[in-house]
This record gives sequence, structure tokens and C-alpha cells, in this order.
Amino acid sequence: MTTTDTEEPTLTIDELAARAGVTVRTVRFYGTRGLLPPPAIGPRRVGRYGGEHLARLALIEELQHQGMTLAAIERYLGQLPPDLNAHGLALHRAVVASWAPEAVERVTREELGRRAGRPLTDEEVERLAAMDIVTRDGDAEDAYRVDTGLLRLGVGLLDVPLSPDTVLAARTALLEHSRAAARDLSRLLRDAVAERDARDVRSLSAHMHPLVVQALLTTFQRSLREELRVWMDGEAGE
Repeated sequence: MTTTDTEEPTLTIDELAARAGVTVRTVRFYGTRGLLPPPAIGPRRVGRYGGEHLARLALIEELQHQGMTLAAIERYLGQLPPDLNAHGLALHRAVVASWAPEAVERVTREELGRRAGRPLTDEEVERLAAMDIVTRDGDAEDAYRVDTGLLRLGVGLLDVPLSPDTVLAARTALLEHSRAAARDLSRLLRDAVAERDARDVRSLSAHMHPLVVQALLTTFQRSLREELRVWMDGEAGE
């Protein structure tokens, strides 16, 4: 079963656990610790979960991957807006994932589906390959190399009604502009710390990295929202 932010929650706890790649016991444990909101109660008092729960589990997994303790994860989630939806949680996960260095891992087809959060068809794997997110590892039929930092983003794009050419063009545009922004910001920071000790520079860089990424994400979201508003207003006025 599937769900979106605008639909009623449709996943049972077993389905949620399977989609997230965790155990039912883990889902219940997170619920008791307040890391997951309670499910909606359906017929026969059966709990139903939705996209927000799935996105929250993915964010928790990413925070754990970054080495955060359960107490630290609780504090992190406690600072998020209470009405944050699945899309917002996915953005936070993308920011957290960007803290880690680039990582390409070798996985089986089954593990690829688990990392993606759902089974992938051959066509979907080919589309991920076209985005340079997944590549076949040598001649082995069941071995792939996957960019773990981009996998969830790529899976999300599978459901977007855009052609692969459009997605690739968008990726190229984002890479070009993000690299230009990174160069400008690096130059500013480099000039600001030119007289500091190398150890202080490394410490400042580690501290600034997540803050800069969050700032870029926030400003880009606002700029994109404004561009879309202008576009939609123009369409409505024609």
C-alpha cells in the first residue's frame, strides 16, 4: 500500500517496518520514545501510518549513520517544527546526509531496494543509472554501486512526471550553480580565516559546513517558491 501527504495513512506497522527496513519492534520503540508520532487509528483499532512516519524513520536512520546517539537524535527531532510534513522531513534528511563525505557503496539488488525504501523495477533501476546514481558493478548480475547520498533523492524523482532528459538537465543546472556558490563561499571563508592556525581552520570548517548547507537549502527553497509563484501568477493572468 502507498500513501502521500494528502491521503489518509494506509500502512500497517508491518508494512511501515518493511518499507523502512527496520523491525516492528524498532518502530514501537521509537514510538514510545516520542521519535515517531502515534498512528491514526482505523477500523478495528488498527494503527495506520503514513508518509510522515516513513520519512521520519529515514531521517532517524541518517542521523544514526552520522554517529548521533539516541539522546542526540531526540534533541534534534525535538527542535523540528511540530507540523513538519514528509517533504520537509526529506529535506532535513538531505541536509544531514550532506554532512558526510561522498560515499559510493557496493550493494545487491535486494539491498538496493531496501536502501531505496521500496522494491525497484528494472526500468526504475535504469532511470537511476541514467541519473548517475546507480551503476552495475562489473559483470555481476546482482551487484551495483550506488551513490548513497543521492539515492533517496533519485527515488523521489522516479515519481515525478518529468522525462529523464529534463531531470538530467535540471541536475546539470543545479551542479553548475551549486559549484559556483561553493567556490564563492569558500573564497569568503578562506579570506576570513587566512591568519588563523590550521587547526582552528579545520574546526571552523567542520562547524560551518552543516550551517552553510542549511543556509543554502533555505535560501534556495525561498527563491524557488518565489519563482514558482511568479510563474503560476503569470499562467493565471493569461
